[in-house]
Amino acid sequence: MDYKEICLKVVELAGNVGAFVTNERLQFDSNRIETKGKNDFVTYLDKASEERIVEGLLKIIPLAGFIAEEKTSVVKGETYNWVIDPIDGTTNFIHGLSPYAISIALLCNDQLVVGVVYEMALKETFYAWKNGGAYLNGKAIHVSERNSIADSLIATGFPYSDYSKMEPFIETMKFFFTNSHGLRRIGSAATDLAYVACGRFEAFYEYALKPWDVAAGALIVTEAGGNICDFAGGSNFLYGGELIASNKNVFEEVKREIGNRFHSITN
Repeated sequence: MDYKEICLKVVELAGNVGAFVTNERLQFDSNRIETKGKNDFVTYLDKASEERIVEGLLKIIPLAGFIAEEKTSVVKGETYNWVIDPIDGTTNFIHGLSPYAISIALLCNDQLVVGVVYEMALKETFYAWKNGGAYLNGKAIHVSERNSIADSLIATGFPYSDYSKMEPFIETMKFFFTNSHGLRRIGSAATDLAYVACGRFEAFYEYALKPWDVAAGALIVTEAGGNICDFAGGSNFLYGGELIASNKNVFEEVKREIGNRFHSITN
């Protein structure tokens, strides 16, 4: 497989679907919002976007399967599977706020090999393929070079239904409030990761995540020179629901501060 060629085709597809969503947003019908769970919303545009993405991806790799948020396809591929979030940041989208993004990743035997995040409001496409580097609208990007939490801007995401870990989460927030340049919550994990990759944030962490929230962004971060792990410092960030992403310089410090609070680890 030529992952660069595949990635560039996905970039084009994401742009086309993003243009459709952006145009439809001008006449968005708020009466057509469904609730999947507490504070977990889906719109008719989530489904329409995903249907278009699935249709386009089938033309790129006909035998690939799908791990798609809205389950418009539940076919599983033997080797290749696409991981799709048709609108990451649906709550933002509903309220007319940015960012909200299309996130598409390709797995080869559970290894990330292609990742594309298209942030629709700013028309910014972040993308990467395995061993090919990371890019924003055609230009190479890299994580920041800041060396300490004290000089860093940190991003997180608030849990919207799983409040089981609120105590340690609030403790991490207190730490970053008082020991960094600031803490931000923009409402789209895919965009958070893209912003780590291009150096706008030094680190991002969140729990209660799904694979489609993070798959594309995780590859983009690593190809941009950053590090990814779960809260225990391991590699189960795609399916384990917990993720830390940062530049290499502050990674150990960020991992230690979060890990100490969630899992009482020091490594």
